[in-house]
Amino acid sequence: MNLLKYVLVGILFGMVLTKTEAVSWYRIYEMFHFQSFHMYGIIGTAIATGLIGIQIIKRKKLKDLHGQPIEILDKEQGNVRYWVGGILFGLGWALVGACPGPLFILIGAGFYNVLWVLGGAVFGTFLYGVVKEKLPH
Repeated sequence: MNLLKYVLVGILFGMVLTKTEAVSWYRIYEMFHFQSFHMYGIIGTAIATGLIGIQIIKRKKLKDLHGQPIEILDKEQGNVRYWVGGILFGLGWALVGACPGPLFILIGAGFYNVLWVLGGAVFGTFLYGVVKEKLPH
């Protein structure tokens, strides 16, 4: 029963992303060719919402559902790794036409060939876990 609320929020989020065309390959194609503001508007709105939410959590010292204070730790230093990770993420997004979150929405919408992409994403995550200790951080 506790899991049900997360499933329902996920379904609602999937419906919103589908209705706003955030999972549309065409919209993502437009974004990477700088032909439309649509996706940049969605991403910008998400960033603004996150910034405001984080500031509210920090300033009001909000607590989680269990009454524990919410701690937001500072990011570790490491400019290069964020650039490399961001570039790899962006290249994958551009090649596939979807970032990891909407993969599940696309599968739920019946685009089962996206299962290959999801498998590749899971394999890439596994591969990173295997070589993580050998990478400069």
